Amino acid sequence: MIPKHMKNATFTPVLLSALLLGACSSNYVPALVKPYRPDIQQGNVVIESTLAQLKPGMSQEQVKFLLGSPLLVDPFHPNRWDYVFRYQTGEGLVETSRITINFKDNIYSDYSGKPMPDSKR
Repeated sequence: MIPKHMKNATFTPVLLSALLLGACSSNYVPALVKPYRPDIQQGNVVIESTLAQLKPGMSQEQVKFLLGSPLLVDPFHPNRWDYVFRYQTGEGLVETSRITINFKDNIYSDYSGKPMPDSKR
Protein backbone atom coordinates (compact mmCIF):
# COMPACT_ATOMS: atom_id res chain seq x y z
CA MET A 1 0.00 0.00 0.00
CA ILE A 2 1.33 3.48 -1.01
CA PRO A 3 1.00 6.19 1.64
CA LYS A 4 -1.37 9.04 0.79
CA HIS A 5 1.31 11.76 0.80
CA MET A 6 3.30 9.75 -1.79
CA LYS A 7 0.27 9.54 -4.11
CA ASN A 8 -0.11 13.33 -4.06
CA ALA A 9 3.63 13.83 -4.57
CA THR A 10 3.49 11.77 -7.77
CA PHE A 11 0.14 12.95 -9.08
CA THR A 12 0.73 16.73 -8.72
CA PRO A 13 3.84 16.98 -10.99
CA VAL A 14 2.21 14.75 -13.61
CA LEU A 15 -0.96 16.87 -13.64
CA LEU A 16 1.02 20.11 -13.74
CA SER A 17 3.17 18.84 -16.64
CA ALA A 18 0.09 17.78 -18.60
CA LEU A 19 -1.54 21.18 -18.13
CA LEU A 20 1.60 23.07 -19.17
CA LEU A 21 2.18 20.92 -22.24
CA GLY A 22 -1.45 21.27 -23.23
CA ALA A 23 -1.13 25.05 -23.05
CA CYS A 24 1.83 24.96 -25.46
CA SER A 25 -0.24 23.40 -28.22
CA SER A 26 -3.15 25.82 -27.86
CA ASN A 27 -3.73 28.56 -30.47
CA TYR A 28 -5.44 30.73 -27.89
CA VAL A 29 -3.64 33.98 -27.10
CA PRO A 30 -5.06 36.04 -24.23
CA ALA A 31 -6.11 39.61 -25.02
CA LEU A 32 -3.48 40.99 -22.66
CA VAL A 33 -0.67 39.32 -24.61
CA LYS A 34 -0.26 40.83 -28.07
CA PRO A 35 2.74 40.26 -30.32
CA TYR A 36 4.83 43.31 -31.15
CA ARG A 37 4.26 44.57 -34.68
CA PRO A 38 6.61 47.37 -35.71
CA ASP A 39 5.69 50.32 -37.88
CA ILE A 40 6.90 49.77 -41.45
CA GLN A 41 7.98 52.65 -43.67
CA GLN A 42 8.83 52.01 -47.31
CA GLY A 43 9.79 54.35 -50.11
CA ASN A 44 10.47 58.07 -50.32
CA VAL A 45 8.75 60.62 -48.13
CA VAL A 46 7.90 63.58 -50.36
CA ILE A 47 6.25 66.45 -48.49
CA GLU A 48 4.51 69.57 -49.81
CA SER A 49 7.27 72.01 -48.84
CA THR A 50 9.87 69.97 -50.73
CA LEU A 51 7.73 69.85 -53.87
CA ALA A 52 7.27 73.61 -53.64
CA GLN A 53 11.03 73.95 -54.19
CA LEU A 54 10.82 72.26 -57.61
CA LYS A 55 11.06 74.76 -60.44
CA PRO A 56 10.53 74.10 -64.16
CA GLY A 57 13.88 73.90 -65.92
CA MET A 58 15.71 71.98 -63.16
CA SER A 59 17.96 69.15 -64.34
CA GLN A 60 17.41 65.53 -63.32
CA GLU A 61 20.43 65.77 -61.00
CA GLN A 62 18.93 68.77 -59.21
CA VAL A 63 15.61 66.98 -58.78
CA LYS A 64 17.40 63.89 -57.47
CA PHE A 65 19.36 66.06 -55.01
CA LEU A 66 16.13 67.61 -53.73
CA LEU A 67 13.88 64.53 -53.59
CA GLY A 68 16.34 61.65 -53.45
CA SER A 69 16.55 58.73 -55.84
CA PRO A 70 13.20 57.70 -57.30
CA LEU A 71 11.76 54.38 -56.23
CA LEU A 72 10.68 53.53 -59.77
CA VAL A 73 12.32 54.47 -63.05
CA ASP A 74 10.46 52.80 -65.90
CA PRO A 75 12.77 51.82 -68.79
CA PHE A 76 9.84 52.32 -71.19
CA HIS A 77 9.19 55.85 -69.88
CA PRO A 78 12.63 57.33 -69.11
CA ASN A 79 11.16 60.84 -68.72
CA ARG A 80 9.03 59.81 -65.74
CA TRP A 81 10.13 59.12 -62.17
CA ASP A 82 7.81 57.69 -59.53
CA TYR A 83 8.23 58.38 -55.83
CA VAL A 84 6.08 55.95 -53.86
CA PHE A 85 5.68 55.99 -50.09
CA ARG A 86 3.86 53.53 -47.83
CA TYR A 87 3.60 53.67 -44.05
CA GLN A 88 1.90 50.91 -42.07
CA THR A 89 1.47 51.12 -38.33
CA GLY A 90 1.69 48.09 -36.08
CA GLU A 91 -2.10 48.23 -35.71
CA GLY A 92 -2.52 47.87 -39.47
CA LEU A 93 -3.37 51.45 -40.51
CA VAL A 94 -1.89 52.18 -43.94
CA GLU A 95 -0.94 55.56 -45.43
CA THR A 96 0.26 55.88 -49.02
CA SER A 97 1.51 58.61 -51.31
CA ARG A 98 2.61 58.57 -54.94
CA ILE A 99 4.28 61.42 -56.81
CA THR A 100 5.13 61.25 -60.51
CA ILE A 101 7.83 63.62 -61.75
CA ASN A 102 7.79 64.35 -65.50
CA PHE A 103 10.74 65.53 -67.58
CA LYS A 104 11.05 66.83 -71.13
CA ASP A 105 14.51 66.38 -72.63
CA ASN A 106 15.94 65.61 -69.13
CA ILE A 107 14.56 68.90 -67.76
CA TYR A 108 11.87 68.97 -65.04
CA SER A 109 8.48 70.01 -66.40
CA ASP A 110 5.78 69.10 -63.85
CA TYR A 111 4.55 66.60 -61.28
CA SER A 112 1.32 64.82 -60.50
CA GLY A 113 0.05 63.14 -57.39
CA LYS A 114 -0.66 64.11 -53.81
CA PRO A 115 2.31 64.59 -51.45
CA MET A 116 2.35 63.91 -47.74
CA PRO A 117 1.36 66.94 -45.63
CA ASP A 118 4.27 68.71 -43.92
CA SER A 119 2.82 67.94 -40.49
CA LYS A 120 2.80 64.14 -41.05
CA ARG A 121 6.54 63.49 -41.33
